Amino acid sequence: MQARAEAKMGLPAPLVALWSVRDGLLTESGVCVYSAGSIGERNATYEVAQYAPGFVLIGDDSGGRGFLLRADDLDSAVFSSGLGDLDPADFEVVSADFKSWIESLCPGLMY
Repeated sequence: MQARAEAKMGLPAPLVALWSVRDGLLTESGVCVYSAGSIGERNATYEVAQYAPGFVLIGDDSGGRGFLLRADDLDSAVFSSGLGDLDPADFEVVSADFKSWIESLCPGLMY
């Protein structure tokens, strides 16, 4: 029920699926995937809707770079950008899809 509500709010389904197993994560390298409770605040703080409409900020590298997904694309690539420059024209693709990206961060994590 909660997953359906989150998906209706424009949250990417792969992220919601991860939350069903683990509510966010922080890797040893400092990569953070935001929890369900903090993602709204992070997106508001960085004004993602204004500067990168159609994207959702899903995490950061603990050093000024954010990770984003297209909100309406189940197979969205994972993009990276400096948090001070959320112009989609400047985004870099860091992974072809969310699941592959999570597996590269946390080998063996099943969701």
